[in-house]
Amino acid sequence: MEYRLTDFLPTTKKELELRGWDTLDVILFSGDAYVDHPSFGAAVIGRILEAAGYKVAIVPQPDWHGDYRDFKKLGRPRLFFGISPGCMDSMVNKYTAARRLRSEDAYSPDGRHDMRPEYPTIVYTKILKQLYPDIPVVLGGIEASLRRLTHYDYWQDRLRPSILCDSGADIISYGMGEKTIIEIANRLANGESIKDLTDLPQIVYLTKDITPTADDIVLHSHEECLRNKKSQAENFRHIEEQSNMMHASRLLQPLISATTPDGSPSGTCVVVNPPYPPMTTDELDASFDLPYTRQPHPKYKGKRIPAYEMIKFSVNIHRGCFGGCAFCTISAHQGKFIACRSKGSIINEVKQVIKMPDFKGYLSDLGGPSANMYGMHGRNLNACEKCKRPSCIHPQICPNLNTSHQKLLDVYHAVDALPGIKKSFIGSGVRYDLLLYKGKDEEANRSAQAYTRELICNHVSGRLKVAPEHTSDRVLMLMRKPSFRQFEEFKRIFDRINREEHLNQQIIPYFISSHPGCHEEDMAQLAALTRKMGYKLEQVQDFTPTPMTVSTETWYTGYDPYTLEPVFSAKTPREKEAQRQYFFWYKDNTNANNRTKPRSERPQEEKRGRHRHHR
Repeated sequence: MEYRLTDFLPTTKKELELRGWDTLDVILFSGDAYVDHPSFGAAVIGRILEAAGYKVAIVPQPDWHGDYRDFKKLGRPRLFFGISPGCMDSMVNKYTAARRLRSEDAYSPDGRHDMRPEYPTIVYTKILKQLYPDIPVVLGGIEASLRRLTHYDYWQDRLRPSILCDSGADIISYGMGEKTIIEIANRLANGESIKDLTDLPQIVYLTKDITPTADDIVLHSHEECLRNKKSQAENFRHIEEQSNMMHASRLLQPLISATTPDGSPSGTCVVVNPPYPPMTTDELDASFDLPYTRQPHPKYKGKRIPAYEMIKFSVNIHRGCFGGCAFCTISAHQGKFIACRSKGSIINEVKQVIKMPDFKGYLSDLGGPSANMYGMHGRNLNACEKCKRPSCIHPQICPNLNTSHQKLLDVYHAVDALPGIKKSFIGSGVRYDLLLYKGKDEEANRSAQAYTRELICNHVSGRLKVAPEHTSDRVLMLMRKPSFRQFEEFKRIFDRINREEHLNQQIIPYFISSHPGCHEEDMAQLAALTRKMGYKLEQVQDFTPTPMTVSTETWYTGYDPYTLEPVFSAKTPREKEAQRQYFFWYKDNTNANNRTKPRSERPQEEKRGRHRHHR
């Protein structure tokens, strides 16, 4: 399908003129190339604002050197500048766990490394505040969202305060930003100041004028966390719990440790307002049903954008993840409650994909953050509203969770029945613990068995990737992952169904080394067990501490944030490489005592490579 230039959000003065515009309401600056697709955050926020009647433009990957012409070319917006630094954290995108430069930037044309700075949120904001000090700057996206409070920065190897302090921005719209961004725009358009928006849900701001209420949680100050790592660990338990609650408390973090006589924090304070409730199906459909072209902007003609190539024939069907994996940021950004698209909305998007000129009939992924959580929720929602658990399935699957896979099977069958679809593959991670679970609901149990067979027989493109992550139950408990025995059981089922159906498919496991709590002897056990199962491991990752995960806080502080018990972590390059080498016992002239050059590493953030809808 051919698209005109005016089918995309404008990116230049010329494109504004084609629309007959001479002013803009909002200008978005993006660290990623502009791909007009619902998996790219800047496109979604731009389309949401456009649908609300605002004139919006995107400046993708502006040049931050020299005279700042890219920051000046569209002038000043009427309402605000928005910054979307990218679908991935810029530092995870740029560097491996060993702090080596990655082979390519997947969100830049031709994978170029020089299209974005480190920490674009900070760099872009400082430039805009220098050029237009009177225009509000609103931060969004995963980089700002996960740096909203005091956090450990692995690449600087130090504790940093809220990114509002380093950037000078006015406000953070954290998490998934559709509702927040419209409210910000509407209220600014009605004449309110950015400083008046302190009651808005799902924002972060700085203030010197705050009086805690009985419902607020006052965290240890940034200065106290610098002095005492245990204080940082204690803070994080509150941060994670409130990120995953239906009715969260407001979080206050003083930037200095002093308090007034009545116990109130004095000086500047970071305020995190509770999030909006999870989006309804109608609200999520409205976001996905906007007029995306699903194409890179024409300015990239003839250039390859690796991340787009990965998802161009995929469709996202839900949002959120209740797995609560300790090293993953999905629940911190999207929440643990599942928001599902309607079957009709999904079908309409698949029909768009079918019309794409180079589509050959194969959907690369029909999934989400975790492939098989679509349609799942608590049976007693009143119990869910009071729940503080970061995971609905760890350490055991909650008996209140409806684990039926029937709605998901209905979606698969409807998609596969469409003319033009030869096969729909499931490329997102599958939670096999949900497939193996046997609760009191026999219908749900039968649907899980039916889903398992359907998945293996009809939706695997030769290799099914799953994530046991480790073999040690002690390490897996810290990871919030099920026992390795469940992987062994699932593999037996996988192999049996392959034999019965005369299929020749493989199951490919993902593993992590150097996770908090993991010792060399645990890696030796992992090597022995996987070797016995016939694996020569390929999909492996050295643990990368990324902001706002339990694993990172444990790694940095040395304490489990929930028990405050000490936890060992491999930290030095020598310790980390010693653990990593156990993956590669099969390589020539290599064993656990000889060092080899590290292999390229898969980005770990957000379930490592499945960066869906991170705004």
